[in-house]
Amino acid sequence: MFVPNCPPYTGVLEQQPTESMARSNIAADSEAIRYTEYTPKSSVRSETDIDKRFGGTLIAVGLGVAAAGFAGRYAFQLWKPLGQAITETVKKMPSSAFSAYYKGGFEQKMSKREASLILGISPTSTKTKVREAHRRIMVLNHPDKGGSPYLAAKINEAKDLLDSASRR
Repeated sequence: MFVPNCPPYTGVLEQQPTESMARSNIAADSEAIRYTEYTPKSSVRSETDIDKRFGGTLIAVGLGVAAAGFAGRYAFQLWKPLGQAITETVKKMPSSAFSAYYKGGFEQKMSKREASLILGISPTSTKTKVREAHRRIMVLNHPDKGGSPYLAAKINEAKDLLDSASRR
């Protein structure tokens, strides 16, 4: 029961004096309880308030998931033509641009440029650099170790050509 212009509850039941309180203690207690105002100190939420907030949170999460789904669907629809354009552009680029290796076969007669490409050194390298590069590549491609005899012959030919060309 709400009584206007009353102070809030401070932890002690406050009683408003009446004439019936003087007659007997039992009657006084019943009358006191009848006119007592109770206001709780803590603001405890009821279960309906908690359920309403929880329901609102679930709705917000559901709407967020739905929005993410629609955005993803739109992105995939947009990606198809964009993906095709990227694929076509990559196909037009030369494949040798992505390779670290020399593309093509060997020339009929080995040139100084081709010999230096085989050994992986400069065409103007010294004899010691030529020998070091030849040894390093022959260890990896020797026919006794499972390498190709044709490649070994080309590596030896490149070494001989660069050895005879370098006079240092």
